[in-house]
Amino acid sequence: MGETFTSGFIAIAGKPNVGKSTFLNYVLDAKLSITTSKPQTTRDRILGIWNSEDSQIVFLDTPGLHESGKALNRYMVDKALATMSDADIVVVMAEPHDTAESLSELRPYLDKSFNDKVLVLNKIDIMPHDKVDEKVQELSRVYPFQYACGVSSLLGNGMEPLVDVLRSLLPEGPRYFPDDMITDMPVRFLSKELIREKVFTLTHKEIPYAVAVEIEEFREGDPTYIRAVIHVERSSQKGIVIGSGGAMLKEIGKQARIDIEELTGSRVFLELFVKVTKDWTKKPNMLRELGYK
Repeated sequence: MGETFTSGFIAIAGKPNVGKSTFLNYVLDAKLSITTSKPQTTRDRILGIWNSEDSQIVFLDTPGLHESGKALNRYMVDKALATMSDADIVVVMAEPHDTAESLSELRPYLDKSFNDKVLVLNKIDIMPHDKVDEKVQELSRVYPFQYACGVSSLLGNGMEPLVDVLRSLLPEGPRYFPDDMITDMPVRFLSKELIREKVFTLTHKEIPYAVAVEIEEFREGDPTYIRAVIHVERSSQKGIVIGSGGAMLKEIGKQARIDIEELTGSRVFLELFVKVTKDWTKKPNMLRELGYK
């Protein structure tokens, strides 16, 4: 008989801006989830596939768990909770500024999913080395975690041992996806996310949170042609995204095109337009129209 093959789904959960997407990108050595210094960057479940000879881990990056009355924010939290419920294991991610009290705010969310929980203290590169174990022990008392450790998703510290532990917790199972597949997300979706990332990175204050990107046309080829609309909520926001003489929109397009070309391996012709879609973040029907389903 051959060796046992293990597999399963692992949700990466936690509050906004704890480094969940950076964690996924490091493990897969690929940029699947967009990353910025701003909280609430991730809005959807992003699936990434890690393979070895005897196991397959399907990681599920999730939006940050937070309280808000906006329709968009409720959508994000609902998406995270649904993903956590479907997973075999939930990686609960924290960061050095967390305390036992602040992490305890996640307990109502964690109690809704009946699966193994692993605590990961991320960003240990920004704290004194001799304080890491103490912080991990402090936070691990919040919940009956199966395992707890510290890592740096940015530098890779502790990541390999953590993946080994996660593999050991997985049940026997099939290879759910081909071993040369890294995600189930279409290039069209990933391109949309890369455009949104550049808006997050290049604009300030409320602008990133008022933006949705819609791909109106996507034609693969050489070059790949992409026509995308950046939706904002108010006319003043449209002016900021376009910039003086169109400079901001041009820079968003330039940086997004470079990343999309790296993603697709082909030249890209990217056309961007900006449209005011009033209060779209507050209207469930508009969320659906813009792809948040």
